[in-house]
Amino acid sequence: MASPKTLEIVTATVPVLEEHGVAITTVFYRNMFNEHPELLDIFNETNQKLGRQQTALATTVLAAAKHLDKLATLLPQVTQISHKHRALQILPEHYPIVGKHLIVAIKEVLGEAATDDIIIAWTEAYDEIASVFIQIEHGMYKEAMWQGFAPFKVIKKEAVATDIVAFTVVPVDKSENNKGNDLANAQEIDLSKLTLTAGQYITVKTDPKDSDHIALRHYSLYSASTDTGIQFAVRRDNRNEHHGLVSNYMHDQLEVGDTVLLSAPAGDFALNQDLVQQNDIPLVLMSAGVGVTPVLSMLEAQVLANPKRPIIWVYACQNVAHHAFSDQVEALLAKAENVEKHIFYFESGQILDETWLASLPKPADIYVCGSMPFMESMIDGLVALDHGVDSVHYEPFGPKMSLGG
Repeated sequence: MASPKTLEIVTATVPVLEEHGVAITTVFYRNMFNEHPELLDIFNETNQKLGRQQTALATTVLAAAKHLDKLATLLPQVTQISHKHRALQILPEHYPIVGKHLIVAIKEVLGEAATDDIIIAWTEAYDEIASVFIQIEHGMYKEAMWQGFAPFKVIKKEAVATDIVAFTVVPVDKSENNKGNDLANAQEIDLSKLTLTAGQYITVKTDPKDSDHIALRHYSLYSASTDTGIQFAVRRDNRNEHHGLVSNYMHDQLEVGDTVLLSAPAGDFALNQDLVQQNDIPLVLMSAGVGVTPVLSMLEAQVLANPKRPIIWVYACQNVAHHAFSDQVEALLAKAENVEKHIFYFESGQILDETWLASLPKPADIYVCGSMPFMESMIDGLVALDHGVDSVHYEPFGPKMSLGG
């Protein structure tokens, strides 16, 4: 536990650091990457250029500092971030590097206002926060289905929408590796013994030609079954010059027979197992675009476990050409006994808004996934309609936001 003096100083100075949070983390990343350029192989280059990572780090550290005397209350948020850290292979030895440069950045930005007492207190606070992450991630590494990034062979590649491709991969075994396939990380991975959780994601490690660094990206599983392999989907991202480094490579260059490096599935976006067998609280699965991927796996899991449960399927996308996994969804919904299906095409003027959300039953067990604007709209609408925060679950493909705030 942090000392009383540290708690007092940190609590008093959090507002100051909130004011300068992004400036501090911007300086932090600049200094850290100058001294440790190898870490550019872990951190998302696109998020760096767009400022997302700076904001996410500031938000995380400051939220933890505000609750330094009761970090257990932040366990859900810490767990979600720790899943990402384990998937990216962030290790205990990385935390002192981050801590060192974060404190240096606080000194640089705050100048003389950063007194010795303040620096000592924030150093202790960071060490306390880091120890919580390290402890949780230690357990996650022990439970991972395989270690590090292992090579997998692409055995199927299928376009499931105009901008989304689905991949099926299987482990590269050591006999293949010994035949000249230069993948030293091949491991003994038995697909039949893997237990995937609907809603999880894998992390792909690539070495794009257009970048000086390794690039890591998370992609959601669209099925928890391993009968044919591990199945995930990738949306092509062409929004601007900062996007699409990995997705375009996977769409245009990664083909059947090629290998790709994956870390073990991770993530805490999962069905509430206490409700799967109950038929009095309906399951609402809401998604937009490629956000359909994890909720599709949840639909599959629910139908397999209990097809009698009421299911409300809600999907939004640009138009019919962007409608992903339509055949797979129809096949699964046909196996359920109590289904509502609602499809919204934005180009046709169909609107999924708070007025429509008011038609949803209460109580309901709701899962939402999509872009940040979609997520913010849906979450705000659901909370305004008095759906409890414990009944709304979401995966925004980015830093977690606070329900109702």
